[in-house]
Amino acid sequence: MTQELRLPWDDDPEDLYEHAPCGYLTTLPDGTIVRVNQTFLAWTGYARSDLIGHRRFRDLLTPGCQLYHETHYAPLLTMQDEVHEIALDVVRQDGSKVPTLVNSVLERGPGGAPRIIRTMVFNATERRSYERELLDARRAAEASEQRVRVLQQIVADLAAAPTEAEVAEAVVRAPEPAFQAASASIYLVDPDRDQLIAVASTDPTTGNWNDMPRSSDRAVAQVARRGDLHMVGTLAEADEHFPDLAEAMRASNRSTVVLLPLTTGPADDQNGVLVLGVLAFSFREERTLSDGELRVIRLLGQQAGQALDRARLYDDARRREERSQFLDRTTRSLDEEHRLLQRARRLVERVVPEIADWATVRLQIGPAGLIEDAGGPAPDPDRLAARIAEVIESAEPSYRTDGDELGCTVLPLTVRGRVLGTLALRMAPDRRGAEAERLFLVDLADRAALALENARLYEQERAIARTLQRSLLAGDVPGGDPRFAVETYYQAAAQDLEVGGDWFDAFLITPNKLAVVVGDVVGRGIEAATTMGQLRSAIRALASAENGPARLLEGLDRFCDRVDTARMATVVYAEVDLLSGELSYACAGHLPPLLHEPAGSPQYLLQARSAPLGSRAGDRRRTEHRVRLAAGSRLLLYTDGLVERRGRAIDRGFEALAREYARRRDAPLKGLTAGLADTMVGRDHGDDVCLLCLTLGTEERLERSIGADPLQIALLRADLRGWLVGHAVDPECVDAVLLACSEAVANAIEHGYRDDPFGVVDVAATVSADAVEVRVTDRGSWRGPGADFVRGRGLQLIEDSMDEVFFDRGEGTTVTMRRHRGGAR
Repeated sequence: MTQELRLPWDDDPEDLYEHAPCGYLTTLPDGTIVRVNQTFLAWTGYARSDLIGHRRFRDLLTPGCQLYHETHYAPLLTMQDEVHEIALDVVRQDGSKVPTLVNSVLERGPGGAPRIIRTMVFNATERRSYERELLDARRAAEASEQRVRVLQQIVADLAAAPTEAEVAEAVVRAPEPAFQAASASIYLVDPDRDQLIAVASTDPTTGNWNDMPRSSDRAVAQVARRGDLHMVGTLAEADEHFPDLAEAMRASNRSTVVLLPLTTGPADDQNGVLVLGVLAFSFREERTLSDGELRVIRLLGQQAGQALDRARLYDDARRREERSQFLDRTTRSLDEEHRLLQRARRLVERVVPEIADWATVRLQIGPAGLIEDAGGPAPDPDRLAARIAEVIESAEPSYRTDGDELGCTVLPLTVRGRVLGTLALRMAPDRRGAEAERLFLVDLADRAALALENARLYEQERAIARTLQRSLLAGDVPGGDPRFAVETYYQAAAQDLEVGGDWFDAFLITPNKLAVVVGDVVGRGIEAATTMGQLRSAIRALASAENGPARLLEGLDRFCDRVDTARMATVVYAEVDLLSGELSYACAGHLPPLLHEPAGSPQYLLQARSAPLGSRAGDRRRTEHRVRLAAGSRLLLYTDGLVERRGRAIDRGFEALAREYARRRDAPLKGLTAGLADTMVGRDHGDDVCLLCLTLGTEERLERSIGADPLQIALLRADLRGWLVGHAVDPECVDAVLLACSEAVANAIEHGYRDDPFGVVDVAATVSADAVEVRVTDRGSWRGPGADFVRGRGLQLIEDSMDEVFFDRGEGTTVTMRRHRGGAR
């Protein structure tokens, strides 16, 4: 039988109660303390007489614990008869608090009514401290984990940010979630201007957030120079070391500021570290950062610095690529324009708004110069003029600088050591890359100067060639001979500023033999114009009564042996015997003449064709063909620009020309060639057009149709006058017929076709031995005042000018007028 182990001393139960390692309290059901042990009294500092019968247990608790005692502790004890490990704070006699854990048991009497409450109280001071340490450690771990997550996200954002601006935006957003900062700002270093540029802030209203020199005494600049993290923990520290920062902290209600340099380079070698910027973030309350937090902050500065370095390289490469593409596009765009004015205008239109908000080109060309502006607003004109004068004098660019009142860059446009003019432009200030930007502007100015100089030389050559060409084109086409009339037209290419080699000529070989010629020299420019003049002179020298077209072309072949630039020129040459009406012609590689006789349709003369002048291939024999022309026949000579088109067979061009020529058979000769060119090619054509129309002999009967346009009356008068003179009508009769016919046609247009601009007026004239008869017919609806069919004094003028006047009012109106020839009326 096991016996109890007896200790050398005996435990006193009362002593065990009083000095137990925990507090004991016995209370009545209402909480009044009726017994308490010495341990509890020692912990709380109360005397036994202070508690027993005078205080309730809940009176010893803090206000919050009292509330918890009433709402949780007491109800739970009543329901369960016991509660365990309830954390309550007991207030000592001196007012301090003792954290405790409370276990209570409710004893009930025989009837089940509550009798007493026995409570055991454990001092939880050490446990609470341990729990607090654990909680702090947990919170620190959670905060560290949060910072790591934020840092990881920031690193990911930095890796995905291709530009410096996007990197700065990602960095400035980091301190708030990572360190619970109130606000943050980022400054980037501009090494070209040796400045710190404020680029982003989460709250720009706080602090002195603006640009500063890197040599400044401000805290941000000092950290940028030192390249190490600095923390301003209090306002007092800021007052001592950084007065400007202290002022900003007071204004923005900040207590702690962290200044973090954004660096790239080896972290273990301070000399190799390059500071690219500074991140400043602040806290409203005073804040002490742990070593772990400082390590994370430094890591953020390194990661941000590396991202900035990468982004700057990317920005520089992208900027260089964009500038290169801009220069290429601008060069191609300028090449599309040939005229100097258009190139200057295209230049400023390219510059604004792509790289500048205002630009002007000023060239020292001519007495007035050339000025082209784009964008706005323009700078002060007096300052601009003074700066331009300086740049022209020095031939050196003047770049925009901080504080410059003019606010723009002026570049000399220099070609072969000569300043052609200036390009002035106002660009948004670039906070970095100024040197690269200057190189770009110099390249732009050089390209622009070369393009403008080429356009100037091109226009100069063009003007010389135009002048030469005009002087070489036949300006003395014979006229005044009733046996023939010549109408010519020349239209230079609208899309090519160089003159071509197209030309026409007409001259009398003998008093009774007329020569007409149209040719086209290969090439363009002054050389082509010079060759054209040489060929024209050679043709005039070779033309004679004995030589015909074939022998003349043979002579031109020999001429090409000495003048190589005339080789492969095309020529159509024709001679007309004015007495017999016989036409002899030959074509050297040229398009066939188009003949329209009084009766029938236009016909192309396809005989007597051979190779171009000086050709060393094909049939080199020259032949000619003869055809007799009736009086009133019209012969059209032309160059290929009239009928040839890209994407269209030349046969269709021939058909269109024949159709249009036939439609104008009854049109006045005056203006015929210009009208043909306008219809066939218009004014915007890529090739020269040259036409010569020869009307042979005097028609027995003149028939013309003109549109309902008063401007056509002058052309009709010129045609009618030539016809009357050709029939030897006396001058007095000629003037009378012209006046009466003009009035009748004018009335037909004004009254007959008042509402029909597409109407046609037909005029027919015949000459007999004793009289001239003219018939004017329209098909309009007359609405003249009263019964008059002519306006104003028109009827009176007609009747005074003519001997007989008849009106036929059918479908329209026909006015028949007759005037006797010779002698007094």
